[in-house]
Amino acid sequence: MPHVRIVLVEPLYEGNIGFAARVMKNFGFTDLILINPCLIGNEAKIRASHAADVLEQAKIMTMDEVFSSSHRVVATTGALSYSACHPTRMPFYSPGELRELVEALDGTISILFGRENWGLSNEEVRRADIICTIPTSPIYPIINLSHAVGVICYELANLPKALIPLATAVEMEHLYKHIDQYLDLVDHPGFKRESTMTLVRRVLGRCNLTWRECSTIHGLLRRSEWQFATPGQERPPLQPDISEQEHNDKQNW
Repeated sequence: MPHVRIVLVEPLYEGNIGFAARVMKNFGFTDLILINPCLIGNEAKIRASHAADVLEQAKIMTMDEVFSSSHRVVATTGALSYSACHPTRMPFYSPGELRELVEALDGTISILFGRENWGLSNEEVRRADIICTIPTSPIYPIINLSHAVGVICYELANLPKALIPLATAVEMEHLYKHIDQYLDLVDHPGFKRESTMTLVRRVLGRCNLTWRECSTIHGLLRRSEWQFATPGQERPPLQPDISEQEHNDKQNW
């Protein structure tokens, strides 16, 4: 099964942190990450109850550290986009659909839960690979932070043994950077750049690429780049991508 990390982004109330730790342990999850949390004292410990170990072992990280150490990042949000013209918060998936997306993966999946008062920022959501939302009732759609953690943990409990090794965060970022540079080559309009790269991240993020698939996309982009630079000339032999070479080197350590 993938290694699932629960990430609380700037939680405001220590009681919610304690309750989140408790419900995580209820469903077999123990890796709790806190980003710029409030002070944690006795109330959090009391709310955690027999999950005090999860609370004590919680790690404080920055957002950048979470992204760099994750194979995939899931943003949970109740504020959604309903138009394909606004891709920041779409496409979105239910917790059950999230399970289907990640259950066969081998890697670290970090799930972001936003602040109690205003959730995750657009920039934090934009960086994520997958968007997940809990389908609450319109008569009272706001759900407590720890309850949201509980719903997600329930859906992801007892995942089967993973089958697909994911590309690393470094390999995916290398690919996104290459695609971004390619947009310059094809004179992609600057005012569309942000939304285009968000769409690219959404599509490739839910495709669950392996390192080899990343390398193949790099190769296709390079061949296209070469054709732009030297039209009509005979194509050179294919060279391994940097990420592929790095992967092979790691395999030989």
